[in-house]
Amino acid sequence: MQRCGGQVIKTDFEYSMAQYKINFDRQQDFELRNIKPLIGICGLYFIFLKETEIPYPFGKSRLIYIGMSEKKTNSIGKRLSDHFEGVSGNEGIINYKKVEGLYFTYLNFEMLKQIWEHRIEDLESYFILDFVDKYGVYPICNNKSGFEIKKHDVQLIFGINWKYFEKR
Repeated sequence: MQRCGGQVIKTDFEYSMAQYKINFDRQQDFELRNIKPLIGICGLYFIFLKETEIPYPFGKSRLIYIGMSEKKTNSIGKRLSDHFEGVSGNEGIINYKKVEGLYFTYLNFEMLKQIWEHRIEDLESYFILDFVDKYGVYPICNNKSGFEIKKHDVQLIFGINWKYFEKR
């Protein structure tokens, strides 16, 4: 994809690749009672604000963090618990939780393995880079800058429903 004046333009190569629509499950309050059942599940998780939309360069979104769990011992439930309890060290998540409250949702990696042939770390990179394409910058609480996978390394396109994180 190429960006031209804030609009995304697909190349001929991208039209020939398999495309899949990614929708998100219902939002859940960022509370331990909702987090604990996710112990043992690997995948991506998305933390977002209850009300405030962050004014990113290309649009507004409540999404503040995209994270992943690569193994059952460091599952989505464990990672979210660490963020909830403040032991992850992510000051942005800690402080947004204090002043506004948060929601989260997640994608179970088992559901995507049939179409995603790369590592889960690469899937996280794909989602973050797709967010950058749509909003112009990394989610405000993601502190990473180097990602291994580039979209041109992947033989499919995910149409990610980022509007899910915009005010309704």
